[in-house]
Parts: sequence; C-alpha cells; structure tokens
Amino acid sequence: MRWGHHLPRASWGSGFGRALQPPDERIPFLIHWSWPLQGERPLGPPRAFIRHHGNLADSASRFGRHGRLFPSASATEAIQRYRRNLAEWFSRLPREERQFGPTFALDTVHVDPVIRESTPDELLRPPAELALEHQPPQAGLPPLALSQLFNPDASGRRVQTVVLYGTVGTGKSTLVRKMVLDWCYGRLPAFELLIPFSCEDLSSLGPAPVSLCQLVAQRYMPLKKVLPLMAAAGSHLLFVLHGLERLNLDFRLAGTGLCSDPEQPEEPAAIIVNLLRKYMLPEASILVTTRPSAIGRIPSKYVGRYGEICGFSDTNLQKLYFQLRLNQPDCGCGSGVSAAPAQRDNLVQMLSRNLEGHHQIAAACFLPSYCWLVCATLHFLHAPTPAGQTLTSIYTSFLRLNFSGETLDSTDASNLSLMAYAARTMGKLAYEGVSSRKTYFSEEDVCGCLEAGIKTEEEFQLLHIFRRDALRFFLAPCVEPGRAGTFVFTVPAMQEYLAALYIVLGLRKTTLQKVGKEVAELVGRVGEDVSLVLGIMAKLLPLRALPLLFNLIKVVPRVFGRMVGKSREAVAQAMVLEMFREEDYYNDDVLDQMGASILGVEGPRRHPDEPPEDEVFELFPIFMGGLLSAHNRAVLAQLGCPIKNLDALENAQAIKKKLGKLGRQVLPPSELLDHLFFHYEFQNQRFSAEVLSSLRQLNLAGVRMTPVKCTVVASVLGSGRHALDEVNLASCQLDPAGLRTLMPVFLRARKLGLQLNSLGPEACKDLRDLLLHDQCQITTLRLSNNPLMAAGVALLMEGLAGNTSVTHLSLLHTGLGDEGLELLAAQLDRNRQLQELNVAYNGAGDTAALALARAAREHPSLELLHLYFNELSSEGRQVLRDLGGAAEGGARVVVSLTEGTAVSEYWSVILSEVQRNLNSWDRARVQRHLELLLRDLEDSRGATLNPWRKAQLLRVEGEVRGLLEQLGGSGS
Repeated sequence: MRWGHHLPRASWGSGFGRALQPPDERIPFLIHWSWPLQGERPLGPPRAFIRHHGNLADSASRFGRHGRLFPSASATEAIQRYRRNLAEWFSRLPREERQFGPTFALDTVHVDPVIRESTPDELLRPPAELALEHQPPQAGLPPLALSQLFNPDASGRRVQTVVLYGTVGTGKSTLVRKMVLDWCYGRLPAFELLIPFSCEDLSSLGPAPVSLCQLVAQRYMPLKKVLPLMAAAGSHLLFVLHGLERLNLDFRLAGTGLCSDPEQPEEPAAIIVNLLRKYMLPEASILVTTRPSAIGRIPSKYVGRYGEICGFSDTNLQKLYFQLRLNQPDCGCGSGVSAAPAQRDNLVQMLSRNLEGHHQIAAACFLPSYCWLVCATLHFLHAPTPAGQTLTSIYTSFLRLNFSGETLDSTDASNLSLMAYAARTMGKLAYEGVSSRKTYFSEEDVCGCLEAGIKTEEEFQLLHIFRRDALRFFLAPCVEPGRAGTFVFTVPAMQEYLAALYIVLGLRKTTLQKVGKEVAELVGRVGEDVSLVLGIMAKLLPLRALPLLFNLIKVVPRVFGRMVGKSREAVAQAMVLEMFREEDYYNDDVLDQMGASILGVEGPRRHPDEPPEDEVFELFPIFMGGLLSAHNRAVLAQLGCPIKNLDALENAQAIKKKLGKLGRQVLPPSELLDHLFFHYEFQNQRFSAEVLSSLRQLNLAGVRMTPVKCTVVASVLGSGRHALDEVNLASCQLDPAGLRTLMPVFLRARKLGLQLNSLGPEACKDLRDLLLHDQCQITTLRLSNNPLMAAGVALLMEGLAGNTSVTHLSLLHTGLGDEGLELLAAQLDRNRQLQELNVAYNGAGDTAALALARAAREHPSLELLHLYFNELSSEGRQVLRDLGGAAEGGARVVVSLTEGTAVSEYWSVILSEVQRNLNSWDRARVQRHLELLLRDLEDSRGATLNPWRKAQLLRVEGEVRGLLEQLGGSGS
C-alpha cells in the first residue's frame, strides 16, 4: 500500500513555477513537453501552452486561404463540416475523465508524450530479458515534435511513412487524439486533409471486400464530395492508422496482391498493405501507431522514420501535469463544493514534494497513464465522491482505459485478451507476494511466474509479446537504496488489486484441486450410464454392495465441491484476518494510508523491533470485495476476465461466513472504518445488512472524516434498520457538509457524540434539522468543545423545541458566554423532556448562570445542570450551591467539587472531563479554576469534624493536585 520507505524531501524547484506561459491567442492550447531521460541532462525546458482561443471556423478560414487542394466553395464547406465533426468526435471524453468536473475538457489541459527517433538497428537489437529497462537516446537523435515527424531525414530524403511505437500506457491514443485536434484547429498546415482510421475498426470488417473510397465515405460522410481529389492531394493528404497491432498484414505478393485504385474493392488489410507499400496513393503521408511487438509487421523498407513514444521521467514535467490537472476550477478537494485555489495548491505542493524526494513514485509516473491514476485516486480521496464510484471501480476503469479490446496477439487463433494474460501471470506474482508478505521481487521471481506452465512454441511467442508490450506497465525497477536488481509493482496498490483479481477469477488452484476437478468431471460424465447399469444389476442379482457403490459414485462430485468450498473458506479467512490486522503501536485506515503514500507522508509507522519486510496488505481484501460487485464484474467481462456468477456467489458466502464471526468483536476506530470501506466497495446492501446486523456501536473517534469517508459510512449504514446504541465521532474534523452526508446514520443513533470537531453556528442549522426530523431517536447529544457560540445555541433551541427524544445535552466549552446562557434560560421551557444539561466552561458570569439555574429549577423534567468552570465569583458559587441544595425539588446544580462540607457526588464527572480535555483547553484558565476548586475543598475540610468526610475531601484534593502538577502548576 505504500510507495516504499520515506525518504528526505527536497524543496520545490523554482523552474516549476516558470513553466506556465502567459496567455496568447497565437499559442496552441495543447502542452508540448520535452523528455529528459534519467541520468541525462534535460533535452529542453518544458513548455506549457494554454487553451486555444478562437473557434473552429476561424481556423478553417485561415487555412482555406492557403489551401491548394480544395479551391471550390463546396469543397471548402465540406472540409469545414468535416473538421467540425471530427473535432466533436475526438473531443468527447470517457466517463472516467468526466469525474474531474463538468468543465474538464481535452482542450483545457492535454499532455503530449515524448517522441524520440529510433533507428532500424535499435529495433533489431534484442531487448533486455525483462524488457523493463529503457535505453538512453542515441546521439544525434533528439526528441521529435509532432510538426517534425515528416521532416526530411538525416540524408535529406523525404519522409512519407512514420511508425510510432510504445508500450501500453505511454500515450499512443492521446497522441493521435491531439494530432487530429491540431489539424481540426488549423495547426498542422502541412496537411490539407487528414483521415484517421482505427485498426480495431478495420479488423472488425473481416474479409469483406471494400474500397478505400467506400471506407472513407462510410465513416466520414462530408468527404464524399472531395474523394475524387484524393489522388491529386499528394503529400498534403495524411492517413493516421492507430493500433496497427489489431491487423494481421501480409506484405507478400502471394498473400496480398497489388492494387493502386482507391475505388477497387479489396479486403481492408489489403488496402492498408498497398497504402504502406506506396502502391496506392503513392504520394500520401501515413502515420502509424503500434505496440512494439507489431513493428516488424511492416517491412522497414516501407518506413521512413521510427519514433518511440516515451513517458515523463523528469519530475518537473510530472509536477506540471499534476498542477494542470488537479487545479481545474471544479476539481474540488474540499467538501461538497469546489475547493479554494489555496486548497488545491496545497494538494499539488504536497504531491510535488513527494515526487522530488520519493523516487519510486516518480519512476511510476514515468508512464502518463499512471499519472492519470494518481490524479483519479487523489480526486477520490479529497473531493466529493460521485455516486457509485469506488476505489476498485477506479482501478478497474483504469485498466479498461488501457486494455479495452486489446488482444495479446491478433495473429494467434486463441485471440487471448491481453488483460486476461496479465491477470494470470502478474496476478500470480502479486498473490505470491501478498501470501509471503513482500513487495520486492527478484528476476527469478518474475520469470518463475511468467514462464510457469509454458511448453509450446506458441506460448513462448505470447510471452515474448507480453514482455515487450505490457510488462513495463505492471512492473518497474526498484530505485530504493539497497534494492538494486529487484522489481516492484508500478504502484503499490496495483499488486493488491491484481492479487485480488487472481483469486476472484479462480486462477489460484492447487494440484489436488486440478486433479480433483478432472476426476469429478469424468465421474460426472459416466455417472448416469454406470448408475443405470448398477441399478439393473442390483434388481436382477442379490449383490447388496452394488447400491453402496452406486451411492459412492454420486458422492464424488459433492466431495470435490466441498474441497473447493474449503479452499474458498481458507482464502476468506486469510482475507478477513488481513483486513482486521492491527499493529499495536500505530495503524491508520487504508484511505489515509493511500493518501499518505501519494502525498509523501509515512503510512503505518514501523516498530523499531519489527522486521522491515513485514508488509501490510489491507487493500487486498477490500479489492476482493470490490471486484465481486456487479459493476466491476461487468467491466472485467469487457476486458476478457469474466467472473462466473456461481464463483462470485460462493466467494461472497465464504466471506460472509468469516466476517460474521470476526466482525462481532469490538474493533478499533481505524479498523472499523476499513470494515465499512470493504462493504462500500462490495456495493451489496443486503450482504452488508446481514453482516452488520450485530453492530450496535459506531466508534470512529479520532478518525479524520474526509468527504469520501463520510460517504462510505453513510452509504453502508444509512439504509440499515436496526438502531445504533451509540455513534461516537469525537475529534473527527467534521464540517457541516460531513454532517449532512452522515444524516441518515445520525437518525439511527440513540447516543451521538460530536465533541472536538470545531463545529460552528453553521453546523447548528444541520443539527436543528436533525433534531426536528420525525425519525430522530437521539437521547444523548454531546457537542462539547465546539465553537457553537450564542448564535449556534439559538438554532439548537429551535430544534429542541420540536424534539421529543433528547434527554441529555452537553454544551461544555462551546463559547456560549453570558448571552448564550441567558438565551438558554429564556427558552429552556420550550423543551419538556430534557433531563441533564451541561454548560460548564463557557465563560459565563454570576447573573447569567443564576438565571439559567432558576429556569432549570422550574423545568418539569430537568434533573441536573452543570455550571462548573464558569467565571463565577465566590458569592455566586455559594448562591448557586444554596439554590441547588434547596429542599423543594427541581434540578440539581453542580458548580463545585463540594456540596456544603461534603464531597459532591459528581466530583469524578468534573475531574474526568478535565482529564479528558487537558491537552485541548486553555491551560492557564484550567489551572485557575482548579485552584479555586482546591480552595473550596480545603475550606470544606476545615469546616467539618466528620473524619469520613475529611478522608473523602483529602482524596479528592489529591486528585486535583495531581491535575495541577500535570498542568505545571503548584500542587502544594
């Protein structure tokens, strides 16, 4: 769950602030970054360009003045309409991007991956064994901008065909999207017409004959009028072929015949081959993107330039990416509303400092796709969570963005999903790491999981493709000191996600299970025939053993089913133990651990005596629950990793059985939140209601309740039916938005503790609505140590006036002052059920305190009023004591540790409040009040002759003196 051990942080480099350029309508809106490789000097300063100003029509008109291919008005209008349609199509963002806010758009911030030119010799060189190390750029081959791709080569020859390659996650799709939009807005003047094709789309057409003109007209209707001019366009016509690995091309003349006519129907693959041969439209320019394993499908003699799409290895470039993405105006980092710029800047600065001082996260963000994942995770942790979004769904969507529709090898008959292959190999490595509690893997560990069970040449070929195309996406070399030569998962949570996926897909099978399944299937196939024969023989022959043998045959499949069930129960047992695993010395909840890992704060602290290899994998069980949810199972099915309904049901039943046993124990607050977070990820209200039916006390005291945590608790517990005896949210940094989110939980509580949350008068509006709700059943409400002030208590009294459930109300240390106590005295009679009211330590004087005490004496139900630690004179305390001790009933007033010459029966209540709040209250003020109480005790002890009372008074004096010593005062 952590990125590694905490390393010293460096200061934010001054170059980051200078990266943003002033707005200029001549500057395009897309961002062009130069990429310095590790260990090399920067190849150029990062350049950020802001959003393009102007409109598409202006761009097209400017372009039209220089156009040579479409001089007629009708052709120009067709091209402009084509540009508009193309820009609209390529500007559409997937749902995963829209989570960053309704105004987040591609032309707001767009990052170009770096392109460095490669030579054919580099492509022929065998890659490193694990294909994880990136080769430094060759001398004389600097990075290329998009506008330079078709520049003449080093020999001055014209470049017509450019092949761009990159592993999964390096930004090939982003590059194509940017290039198309650049052309739509007139920023690629070298090309008068750009026609993009998706090779995935072309491969779906099959062998049905179709001409190039038909392909263009079917997909881009406005171009019908200009199709006759394509042949005359020459190099000003650009074809963009994205994802060449989806097509199986055959450049042999025996396999693909020659064809130069764009109107001649051929197979789509044959059209692409003849375009690349430069036999069809020989003057046209072609840009191809592909994965590294498919580079060899195009003979090098047909390629003018190779370019490798690389990632962002310089931390300044990564920080620029995060600043531009996280500083969106509606990318809220607060609660309920968009965060202020200062809050967003603080989040970006924390992340930036971690990138500078924590090299493993910087190594992970080498891939642009993982920069997106970091942003999405931070948005989930710090912004209001969209309905239904879970951490597991973020990781599942992340894999869909990178692997959707991807096959390992389009030429292989099995058509194996790339994600399914990764789940089988990387999932095995991840699960073995979780089982052995390690996050660092040697080369032997990795090769062992990759090569397990490989026997045929076809399997070795698939492994070679996976190593070249996707291994770097999952694994990265460890850059921590002392860990040279080892590998880690690119982000720590990905290891736990893949381990959970490996389990829920049923890929973990012991040898006994594999053999047992085969035997059970064999017995099941022949069981009916054998049972029929044995049944006939048992009737004809006096063989009593045959029915017994018949029953044994029917038992075999049941025994195997129970064996599989026991295996699932063992996994569930390990999962539950991992989720409830608590270190004695310190343990954060998993959400805080994730945030601390990304933002650079240490996660769970290690005990000095604990071995450093002891890792905690609390996200593993949470991801298991999340993957079993219906939404994530549907997305995984799209990725070629379907989870069978029966497997999901059996896993859920095994988990429920173990959770039912271990979940009844009283859990520490952080572990309880992890438990609730598991249910939130599982997204099954019926399951959660059954497992949590025994939960009666929700104690989350001390847990920092961020917006996502409030959403988690409200989602899991808000729809339950049974009442909660107590909800303790003391010292949770709650705000009014959090109160509103948790309202369904508060309506189920009988005792509600909201102490030490800095809740002000604004929060009292929500508390008033809570008290006036017809389903409210709160009997005890603790609001001590919150700055409610007199304005807040006025709103509370409105709620109490219409409430019939609250009997105990604590307003200790809430800043009421004289005004607040006088308001309480004037409106106390509006509530007829209150039995105890605590307004101690509120800075009230004699007059206000006496007015409230008299109102309390007249209240029909009030039994106890706490007034100690207020600014009362000796005479005022004496009057209040006399009033509280009057014989004619009414509420008792607690103002001191003594009652006459005896110890007050509430002395322990007073001192326990002091002890509990000793570190948060004003020490000098508390010391003064304790000294006054000590003087009362001494006076009472001198005024009594009863030895028993003297002994009690001496005992309480000792307790007070002990508190004074803790405060640094004189206890003598």
